[in-house]
Amino acid sequence: MKKIILAAILFVPVSGLFAQKVDSIYFHLYTDSLKKGQHNYINVDGKMSNGRWMPLTSKDINFSCPTASFEGNELIIPAGFTGEKVTVKAALKSNPAVWIEKTIWIKQKPDPALPTRDDMMNDGKPRKNKNKN
Repeated sequence: MKKIILAAILFVPVSGLFAQKVDSIYFHLYTDSLKKGQHNYINVDGKMSNGRWMPLTSKDINFSCPTASFEGNELIIPAGFTGEKVTVKAALKSNPAVWIEKTIWIKQKPDPALPTRDDMMNDGKPRKNKNKN
């Protein structure tokens, strides 16, 4: 009987006993505003019970936003969206009691025009030929 109990103890996986749990989650955004008509990556990190940080994906998090849609961690704001901001909620799948909600502003001004190839090659100045004889 003792051998059976000893064998059972030795073969029981102990990895679950030492697994770290996510204590809390945080948004760590790459920008201060989101763009319409584009995929905006929403970065969520989990603080583990041992104090370490771990990036979380849509495999770990349920994302929601009443005025836009998600594909994985990417929030897609429709090009015709007229609001100034969106509210995003992230909840831990393994423990929905751990969640966070954040209001994020939408970029209102259009991006400036990109420089042309000539602008980049000439830095906006006429070229001088150094090999004149």
